[in-house]
Amino acid sequence: MKTVKTSLTGLLLLFVFAVKAQVKDLPAIGTSAIVGKAEGIAVEVKVTAPSAQETPLQIACVFEYTEGDITNPPALPAALNGMLHVDEALHGMISYLRKSGKFSGHAFETLLITPPAGTLKAKQLLLIGLGDRNTFNAQVMYTIGAIGMREALKLGVPSYSHASNIKDAGIDSPTAEVAENVVKGALDAYNTQVYLKEKKMSVFKPVTKFTLLSGPAFYGASSEAVKHALVPYQH
Repeated sequence: MKTVKTSLTGLLLLFVFAVKAQVKDLPAIGTSAIVGKAEGIAVEVKVTAPSAQETPLQIACVFEYTEGDITNPPALPAALNGMLHVDEALHGMISYLRKSGKFSGHAFETLLITPPAGTLKAKQLLLIGLGDRNTFNAQVMYTIGAIGMREALKLGVPSYSHASNIKDAGIDSPTAEVAENVVKGALDAYNTQVYLKEKKMSVFKPVTKFTLLSGPAFYGASSEAVKHALVPYQH
């Protein structure tokens, strides 16, 4: 019995040390890098919560409302849940809007919010609906990325940040595919407006920086995916 107990203790210690090593190796909050540039837009990946990001426009995505969907498992724990942080900073307004049906979160539905002083760091918050969580497909993030860019151009902001918030809601989404689709959608939408501008059919202020927000555990995969996504747009 003593040998078995000693072995179990040893395995437990190894597990604890392994977890600590993994946490230690994760990028710290605030870690960021410009991973590339395309169409005159610097594309950054940054580890931070959307509630803490200083930006003219913060985009956040939500699914159609389900009771407790950002507070109860399988949603991410509170410390890592970016959408929960946004909701708390706005004193529960996001939850109220979703629960009351004032913003349903249907696929591609949008809602622009001006955060009161002292709540979010962003000057404006744009919610984009992801639709039914049970039918989520990473391909929809291409359209989400395009919508975000088009709304940013309408608002005339020089830069903006995007948080997909999919894992916050407990959906095990493919990190790289989501990041790549968001960036491609945004750049294709931008190129369309550039084309129309050349034809004297559009007027807009250029976007010079796009920031993709990421959790610490997904920073590496997101950065590599964005680099790959930018290649076709770099001339």
